Amino acid sequence: MGLAPADALSVLPSTLRDDLLNAFNEIVKNYREHRWEPSELNGGKLCEAAYTICKGWLEGGNYPARAEKPSRFPNKCWEMESVYQQVPNSRSARILIPRMMIGLYDVRNNRGVGHAGAEVDPNHMDATAVLYTSKWLVAELVRLLHTLTTEEATAVVDGLIQREVAWVWTHDDKKRVLRKGLTWKQQTLMLLLTETSDVDEADLFRWLEHPGLPSFRKDVLKQLHKARLVEYDTTKRTIRALRTCGGSGATRRVSGVG
Repeated sequence: MGLAPADALSVLPSTLRDDLLNAFNEIVKNYREHRWEPSELNGGKLCEAAYTICKGWLEGGNYPARAEKPSRFPNKCWEMESVYQQVPNSRSARILIPRMMIGLYDVRNNRGVGHAGAEVDPNHMDATAVLYTSKWLVAELVRLLHTLTTEEATAVVDGLIQREVAWVWTHDDKKRVLRKGLTWKQQTLMLLLTETSDVDEADLFRWLEHPGLPSFRKDVLKQLHKARLVEYDTTKRTIRALRTCGGSGATRRVSGVG
């Protein structure tokens, strides 16, 4: 049975846990919607939550209720290496995570996001860097904090970090494929690649705005199932992408479908 992100981070106060996950989910949401500037800006919020969690872990599990932003943030991150050097098995919390936070925080402050008239305009490249750095940080925090088996922790991280596909717009319970010229099969596969679990047939049909359910089942879902690209459960009416992948791998899979 899958475990929720809240269970993997159960040692944290619920409010601090929410600060971390809300900041992360906002980054993913904005990236999917091509809102590059908000995606960069919210990297700072994630850094503050991650810093607070690392500091609490290094101090014996003494976590505050909410994320805290220290003054001179980059300097405080560098100082963690020496201040907590006596803490056993602490390399990730005092060196690796803080150094990643410095880079992420610098994008937030010095790449056209935090201040008007900054030297570089926000763009797709910066937003992508923010997204994947944020993914690494959250996954590493789950690994650091969990009291689960390795297999359980891996499953939690996989579920927490949902796949992003830049061509798919997501808002509330709606999804739309933004790229034109794709076949119904290609659009279906692209939508499924944004999910980490089974998708109801009714939801997928609604997202696609396909003209007819019988033909959608016969010409799209059953054909993708036959090609071993999706698992189509005709009893439960659910669909799941097989051989999951994200990023450029997702693009290659979609382009290879007729």
